[in-house]
Amino acid sequence: MPKRILQGVVVSDKNDKTVVVRVERRFAHPMFQKTVRRSKKYKAHDESNAHKVGDNVFIQECAPISKDKCWSVISADQV
Repeated sequence: MPKRILQGVVVSDKNDKTVVVRVERRFAHPMFQKTVRRSKKYKAHDESNAHKVGDNVFIQECAPISKDKCWSVISADQV
């Protein structure tokens, strides 16, 4: 089964080797057909602490690294 890849914005880089990424999705409301924005935050593994707040990053599913971290940051050229 292929691994999911999501795009988002780094909102926190305070943890060591971890960044928090906000992923936004847009969809049409079922009744009103107005575009609705919903976001969710994911913790992602960043081995080299290279990404800072405000960076656009791609994250990919991986095996669980800790209790609530099962995503890893990949660079844009690997997508």
